[in-house]
Amino acid sequence: MKEIRVGLVGYNFMGRAHSNAYRQIPFYWPELPAMPVMKVLCGRTKGRTEAEAQRLGWSEVTHKFGDLLARDDIDLVDITAPNNQHAELIAQAAEAGKHVFCEKPLATNLADAKAALKAVKKAGVIHMICHNYRRAPAISLAKQMVDSGLLGKIYHWRALYLQDWLLSPEVPMMWRVQKKIAGSGSLGDLMAHSIDLALWIVGDINSVASTMETFIKKRPKQESFDTGLGGKAKAGAPMGKVDVDDGVIALARFANGALGTFEATRFAAGRKNYNTFEVNGEKGSIRFNLERMNELEYFNAEDDDDTAGFRVIPATQDSHPFMGLPGGGPRYWPVAHILGYEHTFINTIADLMVAVAKKKIPWPNFADGVKTQAVLEACGMAAENGAWVKVPQVKI
Repeated sequence: MKEIRVGLVGYNFMGRAHSNAYRQIPFYWPELPAMPVMKVLCGRTKGRTEAEAQRLGWSEVTHKFGDLLARDDIDLVDITAPNNQHAELIAQAAEAGKHVFCEKPLATNLADAKAALKAVKKAGVIHMICHNYRRAPAISLAKQMVDSGLLGKIYHWRALYLQDWLLSPEVPMMWRVQKKIAGSGSLGDLMAHSIDLALWIVGDINSVASTMETFIKKRPKQESFDTGLGGKAKAGAPMGKVDVDDGVIALARFANGALGTFEATRFAAGRKNYNTFEVNGEKGSIRFNLERMNELEYFNAEDDDDTAGFRVIPATQDSHPFMGLPGGGPRYWPVAHILGYEHTFINTIADLMVAVAKKKIPWPNFADGVKTQAVLEACGMAAENGAWVKVPQVKI
């Protein structure tokens, strides 16, 4: 069994999600040609890094990225650092000959995203961006249904990604509300997921129109890179200017003629992680809601009018994507014993292990990340200009 020795950068929200997946892979994916080895956790804060390494299961720690790259016993670098560090860390890891797995978005702007792709292609290393929702079984089933022609010609895509953790003005200025670090607000944080799924399921986007708003202009300053969502700043903390969007709405025209709508916000009271999309075609529709992630709703337009209606498909059969072992039987649990958020990361990293072992570029890779970044950039330009904007054409 081949071992893929991993060095992880970052230990907050996404670092924990990735760490859990590496730990679970041997149990749920015993047939893989390679297994991850949790070798080194890289973090800047000494005490915190050591504590998190012990808690999450990493064998060693380092506090300098260069030291991580200099090690001969690291095959794969996993980047979960804040957004503005992605492109630079990718370039350095690729130059050092390491395979790269990076959280979304690929960068904070299109130029840096293209540079990251160029770096991994030049180095000839395996690269993958973590759009984990693609590997929710119900979403992969939706992709299969569209690709099979079950819905016929696609007319509409509509997506919502709604949260409410920024609703209070007492939530401090963590990095996610600072443009120099995050690149954008709900656009890059949430809508990036919806755009990736739209590009994957429906196809390329030609042009967009968009509007954005920052509802709370100032927040208490907090000198911390902790990615905990919500919370309150200390009383009397100085105020800082919020320079990212709190909410964004976009329209899109797809290359195949379909129309799309997108909405993302972190100001939707009562919505904790409402990531939903609907696809309408000439023969029917499908609808997905992450808060019911084991289900896919399907409407067949050819059903008899008297009995027609949306029906729920529980995507928990062994025959559904990621659910069955190659020799038969459930990979996780018996049918209808539902999966959770963490399984999307387990499925993603399982495919990454196969890609590294077989030296084949997986999906979504950095080329997909560049395409998503191009749409994000066009949305930003459209909001600024108040007009439709063509999505930049990028050579992949």
